[in-house]
Amino acid sequence: MLIIHKISELKSQLLRERNLGHTIGLVPTMGALHDGHASLVKRSVNENDITVVSIFLNPTQFNDKKDLERYPRTLEADCKLLEKCGAQIAFAPSVEEIYPEPDTRMFSYPPTDSVMEGAMRPGHFNGVCQIVSKLFEYTNPDRAYFGEKDYQQIAVIKRMADDLGFKMDIISCPVIREKSGLAMSSRNTLLTDKERAIAANIYKVLKESTTLGLDVKQTHDFVVEQINSVDGLEVQYFSIVDGETLIDIPSWQSADSIVGCITVFCGSKPIRLIDHIRYK
Repeated sequence: MLIIHKISELKSQLLRERNLGHTIGLVPTMGALHDGHASLVKRSVNENDITVVSIFLNPTQFNDKKDLERYPRTLEADCKLLEKCGAQIAFAPSVEEIYPEPDTRMFSYPPTDSVMEGAMRPGHFNGVCQIVSKLFEYTNPDRAYFGEKDYQQIAVIKRMADDLGFKMDIISCPVIREKSGLAMSSRNTLLTDKERAIAANIYKVLKESTTLGLDVKQTHDFVVEQINSVDGLEVQYFSIVDGETLIDIPSWQSADSIVGCITVFCGSKPIRLIDHIRYK
């Protein structure tokens, strides 16, 4: 596996692959890779001749500097995992390589990027669009792979790709969960064993909420009350939304696709965890 740090080298390598008629898959990551990332990489390896995995902790999508500082960094272990999964290229640039000068571009795709995470983390999705658009430009992939744990992020990236005229297929891949049901996340490594056990209640409650036959408001209140009743968990928001527009829905008849998106603080630090569940 090639480990590339320079944009020019990445473009040159991929041009050679293109000239050979090879298809290219891209898996954008911020590193601290786990089995969820591995599932994306393996799918790309199966569906493309060349798989590029970016490992870049993007500062422009963090509106909390402390969150950025404590985000895990495990480049050596990441590259070992990628090689085991069959990736051909790991792209691990420096911040200076990606942002030799500030990126002043502004992206706006309401309501997709203004609700939920967009409301709670001002500027977050603008930073996501900045880095993902750069990666799309550098690699010009046939397919790009994203995990559905970040459900809203995929919706925003699809809007951005359409807006900028990128032609690749954007592939959404299922959430990979730990045995407890906790959605795999790089942030999970920041949890103690006790906190990780507590965090498993998030998905447990979400799953239970799909079986109760309650209306939308009752379902919302049940999830929030049940999770908040667990010592060490605090819901930041829980939104039951149209799976396409991400707008809150008043009833189960309001949309053909309905998703519940949640963010929960876990532990004393606290660690911010996200998840979602499909109701329809």
